[in-house]
Amino acid sequence: MTYQRKLTLSFLVIFVIFTTGVILFEQNQAYRYRTEALEEKLDAYAEMIHDCVVSDTTGGNALQWLVSTMPRDLRLTVINADGRVVFDNIADTGMLDNHSDRPEVAKAKTDGAAYDIRMSTSTNIPYIYYAKYFGNDFVRAAFPYDGKVQNFLKPNNGFLYFIICLFIIGLIFINYVGRLFGNSVKRLRDFASTTGNETPTNQVPYFPKDELGEIGQRIADSYTRLKESEQTLVREREKLLQHVHSSAEGVCFFRPDGSVEFYNGLFLQYMNTISDTVVSDNPAILQLNVFEPVRMFLASNINEQYFETHINEQGMEFLLRVNVFDDKSFEIVLNDITRQQKTRRLKQEMTGNIAHELRTPVTSIRGYLETVLETPLPKEKERDFINKAYKQTLALSELIRDMSLLTKIEETPGSFNFGNVNLKSIVNRVVAELEPAMQAKGTSLDDRLPEGLTIHGNESLIYSVFRNLTDNVINHAGEDVDITLSLRGERNGYAYISFADNGCGIKDKSKLNRLFERFYRLDEGRTRDNGGSGLGLSIVKNIIALHGGTIIAKERREGGLEFLFTLPLNGDTSKAK
Repeated sequence: MTYQRKLTLSFLVIFVIFTTGVILFEQNQAYRYRTEALEEKLDAYAEMIHDCVVSDTTGGNALQWLVSTMPRDLRLTVINADGRVVFDNIADTGMLDNHSDRPEVAKAKTDGAAYDIRMSTSTNIPYIYYAKYFGNDFVRAAFPYDGKVQNFLKPNNGFLYFIICLFIIGLIFINYVGRLFGNSVKRLRDFASTTGNETPTNQVPYFPKDELGEIGQRIADSYTRLKESEQTLVREREKLLQHVHSSAEGVCFFRPDGSVEFYNGLFLQYMNTISDTVVSDNPAILQLNVFEPVRMFLASNINEQYFETHINEQGMEFLLRVNVFDDKSFEIVLNDITRQQKTRRLKQEMTGNIAHELRTPVTSIRGYLETVLETPLPKEKERDFINKAYKQTLALSELIRDMSLLTKIEETPGSFNFGNVNLKSIVNRVVAELEPAMQAKGTSLDDRLPEGLTIHGNESLIYSVFRNLTDNVINHAGEDVDITLSLRGERNGYAYISFADNGCGIKDKSKLNRLFERFYRLDEGRTRDNGGSGLGLSIVKNIIALHGGTIIAKERREGGLEFLFTLPLNGDTSKAK
């Protein structure tokens, strides 16, 4: 087949599939919309009948009157919860058997409403039934499934005729476009065959002014520049060698027989690091033990042209890559990835911790909301679930806020403005904002900091230090805990501050040095259920480090924890970062 016929046939198949899909989709959608419209109409009749049955005090007269106002071919049936027919406007209820096994009734009992098209066992007339369950009874409305209903459900064929017309027009257009492309491809093929015979550029045939013609012209221009490129290639090779010498990778080129052709200085440096013996100029590098995986790869008879492995030597990690060229020569590239691997592991650990911490509130929120959306609940229970979901969103917001603050402290420390900060006012602000939580847990704070104690720092970050330390006591130290905040002294331009509590403390003192790790939680008394994002103390440590200070945690003899930290005093800005 010619290119023109292949192109035309391909477009034709695609267009036929697309057109068929559109027609089927439209027919299905039209049938569904009309069915839904009929269901809505029957649903309205069922609602009216149910309302009349509930409110009827006339012994059924109101129901008879209501039925008489509706369409004559409409069949209405009232069925109790056990499936017994208590009313039917067409058949004698005494002659009707139990309807609990009718498809529309059985499905309505589970789904609330359902419809079915079938033959009536009592009248031998096909109906489209619609049954709705109201808790204590069912109301079923039905129309005879005759030509009138079938014509109503049948989609309009106008759209089908319109698509067929478009299909015919599309076929004509596809054939026209295929002919145009086929002629252009034929000229391009003729030109390619002449360039193989090294046709001079002044004999290039005429190309039409279309996209393929432009491609042919560019191919001709490329052919004329080929000879010039050969000369340029020599110059570029010299540049490449200079680049290899200055590259941040250790590169060594080998001949097909495995002998060394060229290597840069960094490769030699890496080899002297990972090898037991000093590698001198032009060594038999490939015979070293460290290259055993490379020799096995080259000795295998597979057609792979790339191999990669890791080398761990002298506490360093290297990425070794082998690229095999078409002439069976090859290169070995060494990259020192010690720092990258360490960073990758830290990021993986951080990502895992974040995913672990996000999973609990997100799962809780989803569970509460799915229950509210999918399960009928009393108003009080529904509001309780929504409140619980809201509290989980607050915990999630707190976690995201803390992660953002940590990232900003570590990556853009210069974005914080430093000035004079009065610690008394900061502590009073923390106490005022946390007063409800402190009262609920019986927590008190004794501020013994001297009046006028001013440090040099960022007010918002210093507030976060005392806020997180106080939150830590409220959430984890227990009830009826007293906090003592005092100044231990001033030395070398720093204020030495003590933040102590008499709470439950930490029984295992070996875990004190891990309190400031991100997402670290103790087994006893300090779990996620007690609140907090797991980042509070890590934020505290990073903020104090940003101000040039240090912080430690220690167990008090009388019980509880004490945090000792330093902050630069006002006037000594050399220590603050």
